[in-house]
Amino acid sequence: MADQVPKLFIACWRSCRVLAHVLAGAWTVRFIFPRLSLVQKEERIQAWALELLARLAIKLIVKGVPAQTGPVLLASNHISWLDIMVLHAARHCRFVSKSELQHWPLVGTLASGAGTLFIERASRRDAMRVVHHMAECLRQGEILAVFPEGTTGDGVQLLPFHANLLQAAISADAPVQPVSLHFADEATGAVSFAPCYLGDDTLVQSIWRTLRAEGVVAVLNFGALQSADGRDRRVWAADLRSTIVALRGEVKLPG
Repeated sequence: MADQVPKLFIACWRSCRVLAHVLAGAWTVRFIFPRLSLVQKEERIQAWALELLARLAIKLIVKGVPAQTGPVLLASNHISWLDIMVLHAARHCRFVSKSELQHWPLVGTLASGAGTLFIERASRRDAMRVVHHMAECLRQGEILAVFPEGTTGDGVQLLPFHANLLQAAISADAPVQPVSLHFADEATGAVSFAPCYLGDDTLVQSIWRTLRAEGVVAVLNFGALQSADGRDRRVWAADLRSTIVALRGEVKLPG
């Protein structure tokens, strides 16, 4: 019981620091972003994401080379509510995310400020709208990011990849960069389930578990750019999934 007291204190202290950071981010988006250039916004977002990870005591390790210029569509596996911040910390990009996120307090403000493209996943018509919008963004040289699994997994086994959003890269003749993501225990190298957001988990439970965890490492491995090379979106989605599985297997924590 005595061991739990320091952990509880640390978690409460982190939660206060994280909340202050989130509030400061929302204030920046509302009042500072309108005066900034696109490059300045991207720099602020990346710096904000790095600081958030620091306040959560999560170490970031980046393998491979993130795309520096667009057009590129990043495709990553999906584990946690934290994934977007982890990717932003490594390389700013515009995410495609579920429309409900837009209406979440504070989170919606931050997501909108980061240029998120919102999609109503249950609507086929809206999916087509977003694919067309994504293709136009790619033609303009932007870097976008998607989670082809469509929902969070357990961090061990990847779910099947949905192919619909890959049509944007095919239509814009843009490459896709596969990205593997996982959370690990720094001491053992084993998978850390602390940030997972799965099954019966509530968002609050997942966040609290993350706040209490020690030695969590977020590991990103950026693969080589891929072109469609005549593949349709379903074949390409399956190949990307295989590539990301291989990228995850390549990662070894230092030390």
